[in-house]
Amino acid sequence: MDGKLVMLYVPVRDLKSALAFYRDKMGLVEAWREGEGTVAFKLPASDVELMIDLIDAGSADSSGPMFLIPSVDRFYEENHTTVEFVRKPADIPPGRWASVKDPSGNSMYFIDYSKQV
Repeated sequence: MDGKLVMLYVPVRDLKSALAFYRDKMGLVEAWREGEGTVAFKLPASDVELMIDLIDAGSADSSGPMFLIPSVDRFYEENHTTVEFVRKPADIPPGRWASVKDPSGNSMYFIDYSKQV
């Protein structure tokens, strides 16, 4: 895999309580927001961010690392027959993302910034 760890993805069912925990109780500093459901925080002494994302009940998403890779679509094409993709490549504001599960059910996320100029 040709990628760099850029985020820890944490899906949440209640954004207000997640903000109260990560920002107000843990003291993390907000780095950016996307819409009404996604907030990223700076992690101390690190280039990696913690991203909380509002999800619906029953979602297959779980916490896990997010890697920046050159092309999510190419990664999918090269690996879809040997890796369990939970989320096939899809558009997000900065580019594309997808997710896989390891044999124990842990999530790994992959993102590219193909839409950024």
